[in-house]
Amino acid sequence: MSRVEGLRADSSQFTLEGEPFCILGGSIHYFRVPRAHWEDRLLRMKACGLNTLTTYVPWNLHEPEKGTFNFQDQLDLKAFINLAAETGLWVILRPGPYICAEWDLGGLPSWLLQDKDMQLRTTYPGFVNAVNLYFDTLVAVIKPLMFEEGGPIIAVQVENEYGSYAKDESYMPFVQNCLQSRGIKELLLTSDNWEGLSYEGVEGVLKTINLQRLSFGAIQHLAEMQPQKPLMVMEYWSGWFDVWGEHHHVFHAEDMLAVVSELLERGVSINLYMFHGGTSFGFMNGAMDYGTYKPQISSYDYDAPLSEAGDCTPKYQLLRTLFSQYHSKPLPEVPSPCERRVYDPVSIQQHLSLWDSLHFTDKPFRSEKPVNMENLPVNNNNGQSYGYTLYETIITCGGTLNSKNNIRDRALVFVDRQCVGTLDYKTHELALPDGKGEMTLSLLVENCGRVNYGKALDEQRKGIVGDILLNHTPLRGFTIFCLDMKPCFMKRLMSSGQWKSDGKLPSIPGFFQARLYVEGPPKDTFIKLHGWGKGAVFVNGQNLGRHWFIGPQHHLYLPGPWLRSGENQIIVFEEQKADDKIFFAENPDHGKTIDVYKLPFCTLL
Repeated sequence: MSRVEGLRADSSQFTLEGEPFCILGGSIHYFRVPRAHWEDRLLRMKACGLNTLTTYVPWNLHEPEKGTFNFQDQLDLKAFINLAAETGLWVILRPGPYICAEWDLGGLPSWLLQDKDMQLRTTYPGFVNAVNLYFDTLVAVIKPLMFEEGGPIIAVQVENEYGSYAKDESYMPFVQNCLQSRGIKELLLTSDNWEGLSYEGVEGVLKTINLQRLSFGAIQHLAEMQPQKPLMVMEYWSGWFDVWGEHHHVFHAEDMLAVVSELLERGVSINLYMFHGGTSFGFMNGAMDYGTYKPQISSYDYDAPLSEAGDCTPKYQLLRTLFSQYHSKPLPEVPSPCERRVYDPVSIQQHLSLWDSLHFTDKPFRSEKPVNMENLPVNNNNGQSYGYTLYETIITCGGTLNSKNNIRDRALVFVDRQCVGTLDYKTHELALPDGKGEMTLSLLVENCGRVNYGKALDEQRKGIVGDILLNHTPLRGFTIFCLDMKPCFMKRLMSSGQWKSDGKLPSIPGFFQARLYVEGPPKDTFIKLHGWGKGAVFVNGQNLGRHWFIGPQHHLYLPGPWLRSGENQIIVFEEQKADDKIFFAENPDHGKTIDVYKLPFCTLL
């Protein structure tokens, strides 16, 4: 393959290796798809007629602690990009440092928030220094994969939708320099929605737009901003994401196809966001906050052409027919559907109360005042990033507990380990019962997901972030337990001899254990938690994500490669109510739906 000239934007049409090139792209996030399924999803992308893969790079996964980097196994970015090349796909890389992506803090590591003066996505020295150290490592991984070096990466995006944030005019040139000074020479792009497109661009960087419908003359506006430059929709939203307590968003295939067809007829390059959404496994979902905080669900199905479990939807079939018209040769065959199994229901065999699990946590921290998660002295002093934090103190009377809206994001409140209510963004006050002598007040606080988009990124510290008042007096003398439920904690928990299998009513909140026996090669399935309340599910130590009876998500995707032939351990952490069984399903239940096309345009910005 000639490496004379990469992707160029020197005229109204892209060229690649000197020939006209229309980008038919699609987004798949390697960190949202089990590694064993990467190849299948990329083959389906190629068979649909796409020629380019786009992916974000999540800083918070690759540098979970300051100076500790992980590009192995599920996070082997190099392997993912090489697999795309072997499949015959070009790659556009979107390395951030901020990525949005409906991902906790837009992909930024929570340890950045240990600095009380931190200004994310600016040239604030603490942020600049952290970005530089991260890019030193990241660029060393991706530079050999550039087109110039014989790799498949033909373009790199500079940050993400900065026009909608726009707090520091020096910031985007800084990120551009972070790439170019480390030897990145491929075409650089920016990506903005309609709102952010008016932000002054970066010299030498091509603007692209994100949209779902052709309104306000968006494409014409982009063309007028960059005369004699190729046009590209970097994010053509093929569906939309979901938040807890609302309906599942759908975008009808025919409505989507009409817009994609028109874009291609007008010679506009396109990237389907998402082509395959996958799953925000663990506690990695983001949240939105336009005046009301709304955490996102674990499923990132997105109503995309490939479903969460990799099924080819009607959208996929319609797009394949359309894209085939832009190829001179027949498209590859679509791989056979991924096989799934509905395993027999399993019974809960053992349970362990939250209180009995506390000695498996790291050493508790004692503090006169409450301390937010990120500033706890855990994880090698990088703080706690995700999960739950338990705050305990002694009280000598009941009365009115007032959170002063300092709970982030939701707290179960206990007096002497009896649940008395919940505090969150909407509920700030709670009546505590009177009692005799000293009583233990416990607040189990859940980080439901940090906001990933908007102006509030600097305010995403979690846990208890200020004083909690009892009868107008600030509480003091806290013992704080980190319950991030990382693999090391789950391993200690699983090997514990303290699980109870008696017939007594189990203590809530707590952990519930069942065993699934798999005969033959494991297959994908969905876990169905009918009769359960709220919590998280772990299979063989892997955190599948959150469950919550309010929906819209009612099933959790369980990848076959995370199971093994023979015995498998399922642990449900449950906050509210437990059933005695866990069920399985072949297909997900997305709950009630709402058509994205009928929503006001502003809600999609």
